Amino acid sequence: MSMVWKPTGGTASRTTDRTASPTASRATGPAASPPTHSSSGPSPAGPAPGSGSAAAPAAAPDPDARHRLTSVQGLAALSLDAMASVAYGPESIVLILAAAGAYGLGFTLPVTLCIAALLAVLVASYRQVIAAFPNGGGSYAVARAHLGRRTALAAAASLLLDYVLNVAVSVTAGVAALTSAFPALYGERLWLCLGVLVLVTGVNLRGIADSAKAFLLPTAVFVGSILTVVTVGLFRDAPVSTASADGHASVLADNATSVGALLLLKAFAAGCSALTGVEAVANAVPSFRAPAAKRAQRTEVALGALLGVMLIGLSVLIGRFHLQPVEGVTVLAQLADASLGHNWAFYVVQFATMVLLALAANTSFGGLPVLMGLLARDNYLPHVFGLKADRQVHRHGVLALAAVAALLLGFSGGDVNTLVPLFAIGVFAGFTICQVGMVRHWRQERSPGWRGKAALNGFGALLTGVSAVVVTATKFTEGAWLIVVALPLLVLAFEAVHRAYGRIADRLHLGRIPEPPHRDRSLVVVPVSHLSKLTCEALNAAVSLGDEVVAVTVTYAAPEDRRAAESLRRDWELWSPGVDLLELPSATRTVGRPIAAYVRELADRHPRTRVTVLIPEVEPAHLWQRLLQNQRGAVVAHAVRRTTDATICRLRFRLSA
Repeated sequence: MSMVWKPTGGTASRTTDRTASPTASRATGPAASPPTHSSSGPSPAGPAPGSGSAAAPAAAPDPDARHRLTSVQGLAALSLDAMASVAYGPESIVLILAAAGAYGLGFTLPVTLCIAALLAVLVASYRQVIAAFPNGGGSYAVARAHLGRRTALAAAASLLLDYVLNVAVSVTAGVAALTSAFPALYGERLWLCLGVLVLVTGVNLRGIADSAKAFLLPTAVFVGSILTVVTVGLFRDAPVSTASADGHASVLADNATSVGALLLLKAFAAGCSALTGVEAVANAVPSFRAPAAKRAQRTEVALGALLGVMLIGLSVLIGRFHLQPVEGVTVLAQLADASLGHNWAFYVVQFATMVLLALAANTSFGGLPVLMGLLARDNYLPHVFGLKADRQVHRHGVLALAAVAALLLGFSGGDVNTLVPLFAIGVFAGFTICQVGMVRHWRQERSPGWRGKAALNGFGALLTGVSAVVVTATKFTEGAWLIVVALPLLVLAFEAVHRAYGRIADRLHLGRIPEPPHRDRSLVVVPVSHLSKLTCEALNAAVSLGDEVVAVTVTYAAPEDRRAAESLRRDWELWSPGVDLLELPSATRTVGRPIAAYVRELADRHPRTRVTVLIPEVEPAHLWQRLLQNQRGAVVAHAVRRTTDATICRLRFRLSA
C-alpha cells in the first residue's frame, strides 16, 4: 500500500483565490487555419472632416521578400524540368518516327509544331490560372473550385506522382550523362544519384530563393548553349562534324515509307514529355515576390517562349542536317556536333546538359511542397506539411519529397530506363483536369471574350486528354500500370486523412462557441527520487500551479533501494517543504507504471479535480550531455500519457555552461 510521509510543521495543500481573466485565449484544433485579413473597402468612419480625400494606405513591406523569387529567379527555380526536357523531347519524337524510316523523320517538325501549339495553349491557360488562383495549387486549385472534391484530389495525386518521378528521372538522367562521358563511374551511379539528391535537397532547405540563385548560372549556360546551337546551325548548309555518331549503329528502320495516324499520335505523346514542368509556376505562385501573380505570369510566358524556341529550333536542325538517331549518342549531342563542331563548344553543351538534367529535380522541390501545404490546409495531408521555416521553406515537404525520391532511386538502382515508362503520365492528367476546370471557370465568370478563352481551354483539354490516353496505353505494360493503380490509392489516402481530421474537429467542437471557462480544483503530482535544487524548483512551480501538491517517489524491495528510500525520507523530514511525500512501492524495476496507477486512482477518487503531473528535468548546457541523462522523465511522461488523461508538465531546469 502507498505510504505518506508528512513533514512536521507544514501543510500538504495550498489554496489561492483566482479571478478569471477578462479575455480568454481561443483553442485551435488540428483543422484550424491561420487568420486571414482582407481590406475590401474604406473604413466606415471615412476621412476626418476637412482632411480632403483620404490617400490609400501604403502596402506593408514583406519581411520575407528576400526569401521569395523574382521573375528571373523563378525561371531558375521552377523551370529547370521544362528547360531540360529539350534534351530528350525531340529525341523521343525522332525515336518513334524512326520506325517509319527516313520518310517518317520528315514529320519531326510538324509533330514538334503541334507540341509547340499545345505549349502555347498551356502557357496561355496557366497564365490565366495564375491570375484566377494566386494562392497557388495549379490544377488542384482549379479543380477544387470548379470540378468537385474527388476531381481535385485526382489532380493533386497526379501532380504529386509526377513531381516525385521528376526528381528521380532528372537525377538519373543527369548521372547517366555523366557516366556516358566517364564510363568508369557506371558502377557507382546509384551513389552518384543519391549524392546529387542530397545536394539539391540541401540547397532547397535553405530556401527557394537561395536555390534559384545557386542554379541561375547553370540555367543561363544551358539556355545560351542551346540557342547558340540553333542559331549557328541555321547558317550551316551541312553538318560541320559527325564525329560523335561515327561508328554507332543507326536505329532507323529500313524499307518503311508509310506513316500512320497511330505512329504520329505516339510521336506526339512521346514529345509531350517536353511539356512536363510547365505547370510548376502556377503551383508555386506564393513563392514569388509581390506582386506575386504578375511576376509568376511573366515567368510562365518567358518559360513558354524559351522552351518553344528551343524545341522548334532543334527540330528544324534535325531536318536540315538529315539527322538519323544512333545507338549510344543523344540527338542533342549530334546536333551540337553538327552545328558547332567536335571541339570545346561541343563539350560545353554536353556538360551544361548534364548539369541541368541533374538539377531539373529542383522544379519539384519548388512546386510540390507548396502543393502539399495547400493539401494540408484543406485537411488532406498532415498539417505538418503546411508549416514553414524561417526562410519560407516548407521543410517537411522538401524532406518527404527527398525521402520518397531516394526510395525510387534505390528501387531503380539509378537506371533511368526503369523510371521513364512511369514518367509524364500524371502530368497529362493534371493538364486535362486544369483545362476542363478553366472552361467551367470562363462559363461561370462570363468576362469579356470568355467564349474564345473557353474554346482555347477546351481545345487544350482535348489535346492533353488524347495525349494522356495514348501515353498510358503505349506504356501500360512497361510499368505505367503502377501509376494507374497509385492514383486512386493516393486519393483514398487523402480522404482518409480528411475523415480523421473531421473526427478530431468534431471531438474538439471546432467552429462552435464553447462553454464559459470555469475553475476546477487543481492537484499537482511531482515525481522525485532525491533532494536537490531541481526538486526545490519543481515544488516551487507546483505550489504556484495547484491548490494541492503531492510529491511521489517509487520504492523497491531490494535492500539497497530500501536504504535509499529511508535516506530520502529522513532528508525530507529535515527539509520540511510543506508538501507530503508519498511512497509508491513497486514489485518490479519500473518507475512509470506505479505513478500512472496512482494518477488513475486520484482521478477516480476526485472526478472533478484537475490532476497535473509535473516532471522536473535537467536541461544540459551542451547537446552531447543529453547522452548522460537517464531519461526517467520521458519514461514517466510516456506511462502517464498512455493510460491517463492527466496534464503533463515537464519542468526544464537549465544548467549554465
